[in-house]
Amino acid sequence: MLVVMKSEATEQQIEAVCAEIRKQGLVPHPMPGAGRTAIGITGNAGPVNPLPYESLGGVDQCIPVTKGYKLVKREMKPEGTVLDIRGVKIGGGKTFTIIAGPCSVESIEQMRTVAKFLKNLGVGIIRGGAFKPRTSPYSFQGLEQEGLGILRQIRDEFKIATITEVMDTSTVEDVAKSADIFQIGARNMQNFSLLKRVGKERQPVFLKRGMSATMEELLMAAEYVLAGGNYQVMLCERGVRTFADHARNTLDLSVVPSVQKLCHLPILVDPSHAIGRREFVEPMARAALACGADGLMIEVTPDPDHALSDGAQTLDIAGFEALLKGLRPLAQALGRTIN
Repeated sequence: MLVVMKSEATEQQIEAVCAEIRKQGLVPHPMPGAGRTAIGITGNAGPVNPLPYESLGGVDQCIPVTKGYKLVKREMKPEGTVLDIRGVKIGGGKTFTIIAGPCSVESIEQMRTVAKFLKNLGVGIIRGGAFKPRTSPYSFQGLEQEGLGILRQIRDEFKIATITEVMDTSTVEDVAKSADIFQIGARNMQNFSLLKRVGKERQPVFLKRGMSATMEELLMAAEYVLAGGNYQVMLCERGVRTFADHARNTLDLSVVPSVQKLCHLPILVDPSHAIGRREFVEPMARAALACGADGLMIEVTPDPDHALSDGAQTLDIAGFEALLKGLRPLAQALGRTIN
């Protein structure tokens, strides 16, 4: 159930509703919005009785929730969630945020080159995998702890936010020390133990859609994180498996407006992993902007032909500059700002 407070409800009235929810043995999730606060309720095995809440001061209405996902629903926050990560805003519809960097952290020299380049272009979040889940056990698996150390060094040296993949519950604390954003990869989208664990943290979570996951499964995965108390979640469309063989995956851009209709969380697009071929990354990036996505995750490194992972889909420096140049006039026409 969702308890919607009146716009003039006081903090004391909101807390009184939360106290009543806890009294019933349930968990309240207050989410302040621009016009009013909505309070989600979790921990119930069946329908929640609205009677204890309807008569409380400041309550506007109680709305039954029939879907398994409650906290990610647009009704919780009609205006949408906006994340602020070291001054970089993601969500809200006015900005189009770029996250960029190499697939894998390979060396401090590589990351310094990319970080300096991105900062000069105004990109405020750098990606780089320290732990790399690979299909083959013989492929490069990442520098692991050494990679995390490089990310910490880059963050401190360039004052840039970092994002890297967290593979399992045992590495959450280590990743938290090096990254401003936890990335949950496609293979881990339904790793429920990991979702519950990052739900206990207060760092943003970048949740990628699984390779064969439906939209509802993606929203349910996000619900696990929010149910743990971490409301700083953004979603990512990174392509799904279909019968098509002209690209690595099929980039499902129809999921972007569909998610935005149902869900208040930002959704970004990763055309690099979706397409798997660098010459197609730029047109798919423009398509992501045109369909209303909140941003992009793009792979870029100085020498992609010799990258230790995913070089075929990674842009070089010149290619990334060309991509940004192509996005700016489209963003301007749509009334959006490249962030």
